Amino acid sequence: MFTGIVRGRGKIHKIEKLPGLHKIDVELPAGAEAGVELGASIANDGVCLTVAHINGRIIRFDVMQETLNKTTIGSLKEGDEVNIERAAKDGQEVGGHLISGHIDTTVEVCKIEQPENNFVLHFKVPPEWMQYIFAKGYIALNGASLTIASVDNQNCTFNVWLIPETLRLTTFGLKKVGEKINLEVERTTQVIVETVQRYLDDKLSSLIPALSKGSPALKSSLS
Repeated sequence: MFTGIVRGRGKIHKIEKLPGLHKIDVELPAGAEAGVELGASIANDGVCLTVAHINGRIIRFDVMQETLNKTTIGSLKEGDEVNIERAAKDGQEVGGHLISGHIDTTVEVCKIEQPENNFVLHFKVPPEWMQYIFAKGYIALNGASLTIASVDNQNCTFNVWLIPETLRLTTFGLKKVGEKINLEVERTTQVIVETVQRYLDDKLSSLIPALSKGSPALKSSLS
């Protein structure tokens, strides 16, 4: 479990590509290696990966095919930088929101604006995921807990505004239009939306026969 507070940028040191598996060596930002043990979880661009080997600040992760298919990890190259967050500890301040490190989908940077002292990223979202995205709600983008500024449901887009400190600690300032970003929706929002959907689907399915026949049962179904 993570909180979405990125601690710095890691650099891809080496990638060994095997059939169905990538062995990725990541040089962690200074200090992030403290206390790392084999089997520990570290988020790389929001993807929860397990520590397989330790060599000082260089940590190796084994990344299976499902993760390579569903996230941006499979497109990383040596020299690329990633957002790094260590797993949350008991009693740690939750500065963002709880994040599992299990990516739901990827979104595309479709526009970048740079008003004075600000940086605005706009994202194009697969339509089926827009139902979980609300203005002023939380979203995890490449592992960073961010607040959604505005949403355009018609065009399936949303944007976030980034302060200088966020740009300093993360890779967002390096992104270009057309690049993909890992997205994890806020789980409480997802549960609420899907629970309401199931309830409405069940309710409406019981009303359809009554509506088609003009049945008196309609009145009792609505009550």
